[in-house]
Amino acid sequence: MANFSKSQVPQFSVEVYQNEFLPEGGREVNAIVTVTSTGGGTTGGIPLADAAPAYGAGQGPGAAVVLMVDCSGSMDYPPTKMRNARDATAAAIDTLREGTQFAVVAGTHVAKDVYPGNGRLAVADAQTKAQAKEALRKLSAGGGTAIGTWLRLADRLLNSADVAIRHGILLTDGRNEHESPEDLRAALDSCAGRFTCDARGVGTDWEVKEVTGIAADLLGTADIVADPAGLAADFTHMMENAMGKEVADVALRLWTPVGVEIRFVKQVAPTVADLTARRTEANARAGDYPTGSWGDESRDYHVCVLVPEAGIGQEMLAARVSLILPDPSGAGTPQTLSQGLVRAVWTDDMVASTSINPQVAHYTGQAELAHVIQQGLDARKSGDFDGATAKLGRAVQLASASGNQDTAKLLSKVVDVVDAATGTVRLKAKVAEADEMTLETRSTKTVRVKK
Repeated sequence: MANFSKSQVPQFSVEVYQNEFLPEGGREVNAIVTVTSTGGGTTGGIPLADAAPAYGAGQGPGAAVVLMVDCSGSMDYPPTKMRNARDATAAAIDTLREGTQFAVVAGTHVAKDVYPGNGRLAVADAQTKAQAKEALRKLSAGGGTAIGTWLRLADRLLNSADVAIRHGILLTDGRNEHESPEDLRAALDSCAGRFTCDARGVGTDWEVKEVTGIAADLLGTADIVADPAGLAADFTHMMENAMGKEVADVALRLWTPVGVEIRFVKQVAPTVADLTARRTEANARAGDYPTGSWGDESRDYHVCVLVPEAGIGQEMLAARVSLILPDPSGAGTPQTLSQGLVRAVWTDDMVASTSINPQVAHYTGQAELAHVIQQGLDARKSGDFDGATAKLGRAVQLASASGNQDTAKLLSKVVDVVDAATGTVRLKAKVAEADEMTLETRSTKTVRVKK
């Protein structure tokens, strides 16, 4: 890990890719906004004085992590699953940066903080890591599954820490059968914006939409670990990513002039996530969309707005996109880290106004790819095999055209590809449950636009 100065956070940059030209009467403006964060605490860092998060000496920003481990009865089938979960959690604990605050929660139909206990967080060092791993050895399987209670306990623990980064890691092997969907929904609404959470499903007896929904609401990642033997490597990777986060609660602020309507705001890389309904009003003309925690990374967002009609030769600022870092105390003025402009220019040049920007075209296809995979798998489950063939064929076509090889490989385990270019496929007669769940879980993962 890099060393961090108390007065520095990563440098953010915003690049806007669009075709700003509209025909006479044209109203829809699309732009891809690439946000890049680099150099936290290094030469690329920018001083933020007292507005910067408090960093531990030479440790990076203050962070707290709660690991939620499913200990329900089904974790004993097979018995190696519980052992793999203990080993994976131990590997994640070994990856904790010195000075990080952490806790381990055992989740069943109730939630119990098994280390350090009594509603507290431990501070990671050689001794506390050893103690936590000793506590893990005592975990056993038994009881039900009520994930909302696990999240609420994680929230209480994380909220006790005065740190910049709050993060959860959640592992489950089953469906949330011991609380109502409304209870889980209420827990997610309560936790949203307070900490980020990565969610993993182990085996094949869990509900994909539950696990991916948790990650989406809490701005984390979701994935399947079909073979429990792969948990340790996955948990280590997750914790390394969590330890790489350098600044939290960054918002994408969209300012629009009078008369401009916002159609949608979506993250489109590295995964598709619709942020439109997550808007909170900043002032009369601007709203904030949450992006969670950032390390050294780059993400792409698709912004679509409707502007008022205008005549040939006129131009206007359609939107201003800014990266906003709130004052940690909540009292001061939020800091603008970077910004970009979305423009609209009306022209009678048909070539200019009908040209589709390559980035916009690429990510429109990637969003459609995620959508048709979900539609195709839902149709397959419901017995609509013609509909499933059509949707999954379109998915194969989109994956091939965009160079999304990982998704193409996953699709090939569900359909036989006759012609990828035309999307001609046949449904496979037999599909391994793990292959279908992997495709569904990873359907929102995208590839960056080809340069």
